[in-house]
Parts: sequence; structure tokens; C-alpha cells
Amino acid sequence: MKPAAIWYFESVNLYKVLCPVKLKETEGTHTFINFMKDDYVYFEDQKADTIFFVAKGRVKIFYRNEQNKEVVKSILSTGEIFGELALAEEGKRSDFAQVMDNDTIICAWGLEDIKQLMLNDQEFSLSITKLVGLRLLKLERKFELLAFKDTRTRVVEFLKDAAEWKGRKVGDEIVIMTPLTHRDIAKLVGLSRQSVSSTFNELKKENLIYFDRRRILIRDLAKLI
Repeated sequence: MKPAAIWYFESVNLYKVLCPVKLKETEGTHTFINFMKDDYVYFEDQKADTIFFVAKGRVKIFYRNEQNKEVVKSILSTGEIFGELALAEEGKRSDFAQVMDNDTIICAWGLEDIKQLMLNDQEFSLSITKLVGLRLLKLERKFELLAFKDTRTRVVEFLKDAAEWKGRKVGDEIVIMTPLTHRDIAKLVGLSRQSVSSTFNELKKENLIYFDRRRILIRDLAKLI
């Protein structure tokens, strides 16, 4: 299957690379912070001097357009990194990071500590490089879909990407465990919640997928069009 560049499912689990062994080895150079739902980890224009890892829960990364409408860039969960543009000398944040779940735990690393880790740990450095490359492809992919694709195609492509990165094959079917609601998916693909729900129900009636609150089952990926 040809890899797809996506806007939600990040394939690089850097928390797994660092924890639990390496975090113990570098105790004192990072901080675990507890957040509640709707808390902000950082704001637009805030100084970018920290890299964050999701230890537990979910974080939404978004910006506001000229009409002050929220545009969601990604929704990240356990093991994923954000704020990494600080490594590219971003200076100030260009987006917002907001917590989506109660009892979310974020691991915060100072920029200089991360740079030192990259110098000392080849696996970590390669993972960071891969992550940045994937996110560049992700942005290109999202632009293509939002600019040129209709409602059904956006949803179907989202499902195919989800199957590529997070799917588990069970016979001829693929199971995707996901905490995303239809509202979350709608924000990611630039549609209304009603449009996403309607498309999911159409695909279910055609016996192409099955879904509930915790998972999506793709009956036959080749037939999903």
C-alpha cells in the first residue's frame, strides 16, 4: 500500500522513543504538566522555546483565519509531539494548542534540552526528521483535498489515510481505533458535522464501513470509493 500523507494520524511516537527509559536517564530536564479540558498549552504569538509531548489525553492544534474562524491543523494523542517548529527557530507561535480531555498530561522540554538530545541520540534525531517530513506532506495533502475534493471524497480519503497509519487488519477488514468524533473529523477535513455524519451513514448503508464511538471498521479497503 502506498503511504499517504495525512492531517491527523501521526506515525512517529516520540514519547515511546524517549520513555520510560530515557526519561529516567534525563530526570530533571523536563516537566510533566496536568491540564483540564479546554485549557491552553500555548497561545498564538507566545514565545516558542519549548517542545511538548502528549503523555496522556488529546491536544488540538489550530489557528484562526481572517474571519476569526477556528481552523484545525491536527488532533494529537498519546505519544505525539507538538510545538516542534521551535526547532526551526519559529520565534513566536503561529497557532494555538488546546487540551481536549480532562486529566491530560503533557511533558514539556526546553528547546536547548531537545537540541542536546538530538545530538546525543541518533534514533531520536531521525524520528524528529521523519516527523517534520511527514507534516510537510500532510499540509500538502490537506491543501489538495480542501481545494479540489467533494464531501464524500474528503471523508473517504480520511478513512483511507486512517487505515494506512492506524489500521489493524482483521481478515479482509481493517479496524481503526480512534477517539475522534464526527465533529472532530469535520474540523479536520473542512466540513460540517452534519456532512460528515451523513457521509458516514451512507457508507454504512452501502456496507463499506461500520463505526461506533471507539472504532471504525472498513469492510474492504479496495471497494471504499
